Amino acid sequence: MITKFDEVFDRIKSHPKKQIAVAVAHDSTVLDAVIKAEELDITDYILVGDEKKILDISEEADFNVKPNKIYNEPNNLKAVDMAVELVKNNRADILMKGFVNTDDFLRGVLNREKGLRTGKIMSHVYVLESSALKRLLFITDGSVNIFPDLETKCSIILNSIYLANVFEIDKPKVAVTTAIELANPKMPSTIDASVLAKMSQRGQFSGMIIDGPLALDNAISPWAAEHKGIGGPVAGRADIIVVPSIEAGNMLCKAHVYLTGGNLAGVVIGASAPIVLTSRADTSQSKLNSIATAVLMANMERNLSIKFGQVHY
Repeated sequence: MITKFDEVFDRIKSHPKKQIAVAVAHDSTVLDAVIKAEELDITDYILVGDEKKILDISEEADFNVKPNKIYNEPNNLKAVDMAVELVKNNRADILMKGFVNTDDFLRGVLNREKGLRTGKIMSHVYVLESSALKRLLFITDGSVNIFPDLETKCSIILNSIYLANVFEIDKPKVAVTTAIELANPKMPSTIDASVLAKMSQRGQFSGMIIDGPLALDNAISPWAAEHKGIGGPVAGRADIIVVPSIEAGNMLCKAHVYLTGGNLAGVVIGASAPIVLTSRADTSQSKLNSIATAVLMANMERNLSIKFGQVHY
C-alpha cells in the first residue's frame, strides 16, 4: 500500500516514460512541475499556450524549456481544444490543466465529438497526504460533479476505488460523509448515504466496503468513532471520503493545504486518458504529485481488474 507521494515517485521510476500535453501552459508553477517531471524522467511534455508568455516566464525563472515543445495558441479555449486533441489522437498520454478556469478546461474535455468521453461518468479525486493519519486519504468529488445524484455517486465511488487500487489499497473503505451520522429527510445527502450503505450491505457493489452517513471526524478518527459509539468496518478507518457536493470537497482539500500546509494531488478519472486537474493556485509540488499520480494511472491501468459500472440495480 502506498502511503505517501515519495513512494509514488519510487514506483514510477521503472515505468515507461509518458507524454503530457499541458493546456494553457503559461504559468510558473505549471512549468516548474512539468520541467521537474522531465528531469525525473517520468514524462516528456508538449506545452500548449501563449508562446511569448511561456518563454518570458521561463527566462525569468531560469526554466530550461525546449522551444520546439511549445505549441503557440494564445486563446485559452483553443489551447484547451488543441491539448485535448493531442491526447485524443494518441500524441500524448496525459492531459494537464494549466492556467485556465476549470469550467473552460472541462468544456474541452467533455466535448461530445472532440473530447475524451468514454460513456462513463467522469469524476475528480483529490489525494491528500496526511501527516496526522500517516497515510493517504482520497476525497471525491471536489472539482467536476457539482451536486451529484445517487446514480452519479455510484460512479464516483467506483472511480475513486479504482484510483485507490492503483495506490495498492486492495479493499478501500468508503465513507459517504455528511454533517451528521443519522438519516434525516431534511438533509438529502444523509438519505443518499444511507441508501449507498444499504446497497453495499446487500452486495450491490460487488463486495466493496461502503458506509454512511458518517461525519468527517468519525470517518477518519478511530477515537471519534468510538467516542460517539459508531461501529462498522469503515468508521474511523476510511480510505475514501465521498462528499455531498463540490463545495464540501473543494473546501476540505483547500483547508488541508492552507490551514495545515498539507500536500495533495488531483486527477480526473473516467476519461479516455488520465487528466491532471489542480487549482491554479496549487503549488508546483502539488502539480508534480498530480503528474506522478497520472503516470502511475497510465502505467498501471492495464494490470487492474476492477470493472467500472459494477453496480447492480
